[in-house]
Amino acid sequence: MRYPFTKSAAAAALTLIWLAGTAAAQNSGSASGDSTVVEHPHYISIPMEITVNRPAAEVWQRVGKYCDIGEWLQVPCTITSGKDGEFGAVRSIANVVTEILVGKTDLSYTYTQPVRAGRPYNLYHGTVEARPMTAATCKLIYTLTYDNSMLPDDAAREKDIQQKSAQFTRALQNMKTIAEGGTLPPPPARRGGARKQ
Repeated sequence: MRYPFTKSAAAAALTLIWLAGTAAAQNSGSASGDSTVVEHPHYISIPMEITVNRPAAEVWQRVGKYCDIGEWLQVPCTITSGKDGEFGAVRSIANVVTEILVGKTDLSYTYTQPVRAGRPYNLYHGTVEARPMTAATCKLIYTLTYDNSMLPDDAAREKDIQQKSAQFTRALQNMKTIAEGGTLPPPPARRGGARKQ
């Protein structure tokens, strides 16, 4: 006798298979210790923002394209793969840093950096957003998220946070200046090209 295999039964069977696989993966990980590459990660976020006296959509049109970073960070930017502003687009900043677009909305995008040979992976992600405040104003918000556990001590971690905050606060100020129709000041002197994140 054949029994009907309903959609709900199929879903239940697939759920059981998934749970069994998850349990097996967890058990194999616990048998050999934590399988996380970084033993004791220390994830941090650095939120920064600035008010812009222009509507959000107008601001985003002016400074929100994926390679607009070249203008407001005052470094060369090239799309090396994909299309500017589309998921998976890859940009090269000063031929030093590679970044992949992994998330986007009409007024924001999120990027990450790939694993690099000989360097611990720090899960670095950046999100840039134009958030409407009124019909005529918005906030530009830049948030960095990453693991700084590979730095040697608390003093080095704090110094790194301060350096990134200064670099990207300047970037936000430049974005505001551009979006409001102003002229950027000359870029600060750089040693050895773009700073690696």
